Amino acid sequence: MKAREIEVKALFDLTHSMAGDFLAQFRYPYEALPALGEWIRAVGPQLSPDEYEERGEQIWIHKSAKVAPSVSLTGPLIVCAGAELRHCAFFRGNVVIGVGSVAGNSCEFKNSLLFDSVEAPHYNYVGDSILGYHAHMGAGSITSNIKSDRKNIVIRTDEGPLETGLRKIGAILGDYVEVGCGTVLNPGSIVGKNTMIYPLTSVRGTVPANSIVKSAENIVIKHN
Repeated sequence: MKAREIEVKALFDLTHSMAGDFLAQFRYPYEALPALGEWIRAVGPQLSPDEYEERGEQIWIHKSAKVAPSVSLTGPLIVCAGAELRHCAFFRGNVVIGVGSVAGNSCEFKNSLLFDSVEAPHYNYVGDSILGYHAHMGAGSITSNIKSDRKNIVIRTDEGPLETGLRKIGAILGDYVEVGCGTVLNPGSIVGKNTMIYPLTSVRGTVPANSIVKSAENIVIKHN
């Protein structure tokens, strides 16, 4: 993929996240990850107390959100209107859950931004990641966020490598990406808008928008 295809403006409709203006400051979405926690800590106290309640230190939850009693919450964390946090979901800090999104049973979230209407409903790990509007993580799919050699993650583009300077990047999923059950999104994976990934796939590197990923070796472009 070309570098311009993995820019923030190419992957996301920023009107579908309360963090749209924050993300717009960056060219590439992974550049926002180190600053996400600081942004949450700055924005949280400004949220309307008529709409949000602070449930613990640096934890702001919209009054319309549904939070199961078994959920584990660590701030900084913002949960937006109509979101649903299901049984035994685990939040480790630096997380934004968008409007109407689902964080499901036994899922773990850390240093991640979920746009509005995202679904991560069953046994998912989402770490150091950004999931675009209406992205869906199938049951058991995970974002692997650190390489086995612990070296910094490099993003490969047609114009050459992008040195991120980061040891931890999970996955960047554009709007309307569908991830099949049991899929592993390897460190630094970037998936373009409207792409569908088959179950049990190992995804590595960048995937163009409007693709169907049948396997790592078999990626085709959708034809309407």
